[in-house]
Amino acid sequence: MRTALLISATIAASTLLAPSASRAQIYYPWCAQYSGMGGGGRNCGFVSWEQCMVTVHGIGGFCERNSFYTEPEVRVRRHKKPVRRD
Repeated sequence: MRTALLISATIAASTLLAPSASRAQIYYPWCAQYSGMGGGGRNCGFVSWEQCMVTVHGIGGFCERNSFYTEPEVRVRRHKKPVRRD
């Protein structure tokens, strides 16, 4: 009886404490593509197009949307329909 209880407790604990699958969040929608003699580089760490353009200004390059960025999910709050009482 103790063995069955111990096994059940172990299974319950491992189920509750098991890590869940996670999804990486990309917070930076803009990338700077640098040009250069040796090939250039890429930096996808900009929150706005303006911030990206200030960075590439003077060193050469251009800005483009980060293809891995996804808009944050907007949760729609649904209101309960009012109950009509006659």
